Amino acid sequence: MSRHWVRVLAQDVFRGIWPENPPLRMLIGMCPVLAITTAAINGLIMGMAVTGVLMVTALVVSSLRRVIPGDVRIPVFVVIIATAVTVADLLLAGLVPAVHEALGIFVPLIVVNCLILARAEAFASKQPVPRALADALGMGLGETWGLTLVAAIREMLGAGTLFGHRVTVGGFEPLRVFSLPPGAFLTLGVLVAGLNWAARLYQEAARRRAVRRASGEPALAGMPVAGGGGR
Repeated sequence: MSRHWVRVLAQDVFRGIWPENPPLRMLIGMCPVLAITTAAINGLIMGMAVTGVLMVTALVVSSLRRVIPGDVRIPVFVVIIATAVTVADLLLAGLVPAVHEALGIFVPLIVVNCLILARAEAFASKQPVPRALADALGMGLGETWGLTLVAAIREMLGAGTLFGHRVTVGGFEPLRVFSLPPGAFLTLGVLVAGLNWAARLYQEAARRRAVRRASGEPALAGMPVAGGGGR
């Protein structure tokens, strides 16, 4: 594999982790973010389930993109997604039944998650398998760390624990509101505002560096060349 392809695949993965992070930058697929993030383990398992569905869907859609008729592509994509979600639902029920019960209806509802159908339609159906898998992996990792971060903050503030283990000191009184739906809105809003602020600072710093480099080029170009001034 050439260095060009490695760079392209790395960009496909990174795009979903940060600049187009589904829950924290694009604000899509908000139902599980607001509903099941009462505990960090819930966010982690839901993110892993979404990643698995994204990867399977991307693999099948990209592999069959030349044989799926354009007129029926959306129903075909939905069938593929529903099949992957059913497998994920059964696996969660068998492997982690307690978490599966806590996630409830939101595991089957992955079928209607706009993130998965959008990536199948906009990317996997137009790109070769390696790029489709890289894009799905990046989006899945972005969804996973976004869900887990929101859930970890809510669990620490709402219950004083992290992944079920107490992490706060004895005098800390859990704030019940973070275990309730309003706590999800509050946590997500503060996180999105903070990340947007940090991204704006980074972009401004990058713009200033670019301006300084651009302003320094003419001066360097006009400097006399060493050893050439005696002629």
